Amino acid sequence: MVAFVSTNSIAGFSPYAAKTDSSSAHFGRFNDPFPGEANSKSLARSVRVLPFKLLTVGKNRSTGVQMVVQEYVEKLRRYCSVEDIQVRSNPKKTGDVKAQIKGEDIKAMQHIMPKDWVVLLDENGKDITSEQLANLIGDTGTTGASAIVFCIGGPYGHGQQLRMRADVTIRLSSMVLNHQIALIVLIEQLYRAWTILKGQKYHH
Repeated sequence: MVAFVSTNSIAGFSPYAAKTDSSSAHFGRFNDPFPGEANSKSLARSVRVLPFKLLTVGKNRSTGVQMVVQEYVEKLRRYCSVEDIQVRSNPKKTGDVKAQIKGEDIKAMQHIMPKDWVVLLDENGKDITSEQLANLIGDTGTTGASAIVFCIGGPYGHGQQLRMRADVTIRLSSMVLNHQIALIVLIEQLYRAWTILKGQKYHH
């Protein structure tokens, strides 16, 4: 793949940065795509809208969490279509951790299409800002991807297939978050990212 830097990549994420060595573990097939910062107004631009898939592994959500998630899903749908996909943890009902991770991995991969752009949420991923997340969303629209998939793993993390499939790996916090809390943080940040791209007043 030929390296390409878009006019907006200096503001955050450029999904075109080509992988050149094995040191880019955070970015799957790509090098460090976070060369700088910019204010939210400078990131406002017209983008190709891609559907979002929120792919989470875990137990049934609490009523309160589901209410918050639904609220932000409705807000996000002002900008793009959103599919909320839940994979139940430990689908094989096994006591073996490796088998559990593998079972969750298989189930999660069934929801990922060949042209999807996959963003893995992992505690060992790259720290990014809200502006950089907005840039990721904006630039991914120019890759030819059919959708952006945001993946939150189960209690023992992601399986090998999903890790290999990921286009980039980021984290929401240096602390470990319960998958339901992680989902709330993620979906609010996705909404914030869209308001940044639109130059709206939500983000300061």
